[in-house]
Amino acid sequence: MNATAYYTHADCRKHEMGPGHPECPERLDAIEDHLLMTGVGDALDRREAPLASLGDIELGHDRMMIAAIRGLGDQLADDLNAGGPQYAQLDPDTALNVHTWNAMLRAAGASLAATDAVMAGEVENAFCAVRPPGHHACHDKAMGFCFFNNVAIAAKYALERHGLKRVAIVDFDVHHGNGTEDIIRGDDRILMVSFFQHPFYPHGGMQGGDNMVNIPVAAYTKGLAVREMIEALWIPRLEAFKPQMIFISAGFDAHRDDDLGQLGLTEQDYAWITQRIKDVAKRHAGGRIVSSLEGGYNLKALARSVEAHIRVLADL
Repeated sequence: MNATAYYTHADCRKHEMGPGHPECPERLDAIEDHLLMTGVGDALDRREAPLASLGDIELGHDRMMIAAIRGLGDQLADDLNAGGPQYAQLDPDTALNVHTWNAMLRAAGASLAATDAVMAGEVENAFCAVRPPGHHACHDKAMGFCFFNNVAIAAKYALERHGLKRVAIVDFDVHHGNGTEDIIRGDDRILMVSFFQHPFYPHGGMQGGDNMVNIPVAAYTKGLAVREMIEALWIPRLEAFKPQMIFISAGFDAHRDDDLGQLGLTEQDYAWITQRIKDVAKRHAGGRIVSSLEGGYNLKALARSVEAHIRVLADL
């Protein structure tokens, strides 16, 4: 059995939000090229991301929100055929093109298929190299480059479709996973742990809840300090919770070279964080982990960080 599945799809490269936008198709190209160059890609069980069903998307999102986004995409296609604009703007940072709907379904579908594969014992864990990202997408609102919350949907899916009793979500993106927090708040079957730069986007602040350990950290905090926080605050809660599966919102924009944030992590920090998550998964979840790409916008730092993350997942 290959330890790690790698899910992606060409549809995820067709979604784009305009020239110069940091959440761009080249992010996936940079990851793919680097994994091939280093040989890491050869060790992975490569799989195509399927389209998620709308019934599964509704595990995390309001039906009217889903219909509104789909309708906006359909209207955009009609307008484009009539010589209209290429993009429909949802907020100052977030837009869709005519390919976004399929990319959204592939991104969510990857995490769901990965959950199925891990639960079936086909692989021990999985990484989903997909876009658009998801952790800002709330129950009833898309925002912050995100449309559907890939990880929150998958966590709910593991509970509802596979009958698990406890799952954990780990979010190490530089930005607060407000959408994930919104979707899982009050669901004591899910424990969310995260750190994020604060104050920073999104600026609404934390809502909090008994099932969350979300740690705000100041700009320019370096990896050693983050490791100490994880050891002191995440790990005891995760160990006490005993998750049966762990989902990772794998954002790499807390890297010191990434201009969209001001934290000071390196590839070695991401490897360390991944190993600590994996240790918990080994003890309580049979090693079951599904990781899905969130942020990371310096292409070289992103590619190196994903490599470090996958090397630990795959025991390379």
